[in-house]
Amino acid sequence: MHRWLKFNAVGAIGVLVQLGLLALLVKLGVHYLVATALAVEAAVLQNYYWHARWTWKGRAGNLWRFHLANGLISVVSNLIWMRVFTGWLGIPPVAANLMAIALTSVINFLFGDRWVFQKS
Repeated sequence: MHRWLKFNAVGAIGVLVQLGLLALLVKLGVHYLVATALAVEAAVLQNYYWHARWTWKGRAGNLWRFHLANGLISVVSNLIWMRVFTGWLGIPPVAANLMAIALTSVINFLFGDRWVFQKS
């Protein structure tokens, strides 16, 4: 449970990074799906840094596995949910992205705990 709380604390910072960058890119005229992918990547890199140093401190991490698991899952899931929420339902991008992040977090934790930061 302690690790789950740390995961969510790091994730909350990642959400701020992701939503802030998404809002900025959309405001600059970048298409919302391209902006989503770029914002997710920024959040993934930030999250890995802090997960390796705090959430799973003491376990060996692997950035490539993190990208394959959390990164790929986050990008694909966020793009699909953004298409549904913004493209089809007309929900503004930042609100839609917050909903997409919430729907993706549990599976990201499981992959992080079981595969990216494996117990020795």
